[in-house]
Amino acid sequence: MAKKKNITENDIISWYMEYVLDHNKQPSSVYSFAKECNFEEAAFYKYFGSFEAVEKGIFNAFFNNTLILLEKSEDYDSFDARNKLLSFYYTFFENLTANRSYVVYALEGNKNQLKSLQALTELKKSFSGYIESLNIETLDLKEERLEKLQNRGLKESAWFQLLVTMKFWMDDTSTSFEKTDIFIEKSVKASFDLIDTTPLKSIIDFGKFLFKEKMQSK
Repeated sequence: MAKKKNITENDIISWYMEYVLDHNKQPSSVYSFAKECNFEEAAFYKYFGSFEAVEKGIFNAFFNNTLILLEKSEDYDSFDARNKLLSFYYTFFENLTANRSYVVYALEGNKNQLKSLQALTELKKSFSGYIESLNIETLDLKEERLEKLQNRGLKESAWFQLLVTMKFWMDDTSTSFEKTDIFIEKSVKASFDLIDTTPLKSIIDFGKFLFKEKMQSK
């Protein structure tokens, strides 16, 4: 039988996911994987250097597919940061649900240590970039070093929230993962309420006013 031609990155991802679910293990070698899926071994290395790179690429593909779907929405661009993130969550977890068997296979043994899981490193980079692109309003600290620390803290807390949600989803046994939908709604709302700068800005403005009045009364 002739070898498959014009192999794409998505082809390799799909075949890899199918392979590990059928065999409940990683292929023993790229050679055996290519032979079983009937494509040239060299095509694998065009996109990936190892199976570990494929695993990272799979979770990053879930992210990229999510953005593609969001960008097709006419309403998405008009959303504020909170609703954009909420839309991202719902769409991302729809992608995970469509591939739940693989996700559970890849993460089940490590779901309590997701933060250090190598398979999620590319996803973390992409998601952190996405959070930055939302331009979530934070305090104007007037100092570059503090601004960088604040932005890094925002991205790390957002990443931690995504990991917590993934663990909740993996444990969720409700119909159509209804509890996960509720968890997403409440957690995103809570996170934005926590970083809402309006009350804190009011306190700072009030403090400045009191300080100014005190100085003028001397």
